[in-house]
Amino acid sequence: PAGAWLLYLPCTWSIGLAAAPGCLPDWRMLSLFGVGAVLMRGAGCTINDMWDRDYDRQVERTAKRPLAAGDVTTLQSLVFLGGQLTLALCVLMCLNYYSIVLGATSLSLVITYPLMKRITYWPQLVLGLTFNWGTLLGWSAVRGSCDWSVCLPLYFAGVMWTLVYDTIYALQDKKDDIVVGLKSTALKFKEDTKKWLSSFSLAMLMSLCVAGMNCNQTFPYYSAVAIAGAHLTHQIYTLDIDKPEDCWEKFASNPTVGILLFIGIVLGNL
Repeated sequence: PAGAWLLYLPCTWSIGLAAAPGCLPDWRMLSLFGVGAVLMRGAGCTINDMWDRDYDRQVERTAKRPLAAGDVTTLQSLVFLGGQLTLALCVLMCLNYYSIVLGATSLSLVITYPLMKRITYWPQLVLGLTFNWGTLLGWSAVRGSCDWSVCLPLYFAGVMWTLVYDTIYALQDKKDDIVVGLKSTALKFKEDTKKWLSSFSLAMLMSLCVAGMNCNQTFPYYSAVAIAGAHLTHQIYTLDIDKPEDCWEKFASNPTVGILLFIGIVLGNL
């Protein structure tokens, strides 16, 4: 699923940038964060479906989700969530103390994010703050603490990227969201959606350049940033904001952006 990749890839950027010059990223950390991303993305989906089961029944795309359809009870979901979080905690405990504390602080965002669409038109921003915590955690897991001159611009770049792809994702449901009273950036931006997406993309690319400069990255890294920028430009230019199938296709293409950046980081470091 694209969601697991979109949670995992910012972690790989951070782990790759934290590697010593001339060295490959720590494969053990990449593996641990891969398992953690699958578990935490799953936990986030479980929490989201528990909060939204009554809304999901009213939206065509989500009506068949297990809780909304009545195939799974709330108690069963709670037990399943407990299992996911317990396994994720086991992964977290494999990291250093600094990273354990840093990782634990993200749980409040994971739990509260699904509520944001009820109270603000910017739930995608809160998702970005949640989904890109790995840019901080990956670096600290390798180095023992965060270098904020690298981690903060990398985190900001990830948040901007999330605003791009999750706004595109939200475009699929804008008609149903109006009916059931949910909010999103897709509804806020309306016909100006592409202008906003372009602004977020530009901010993302600039932040990636700042992060690269602050950790002495080299030509392959900036080449990857440029190629990722071209991918985003094509994605936004060809997007049909009124066609759900096209919105899903564009959303699902975003892991390619993250993979391109990771390859650029590895090559640049070497």
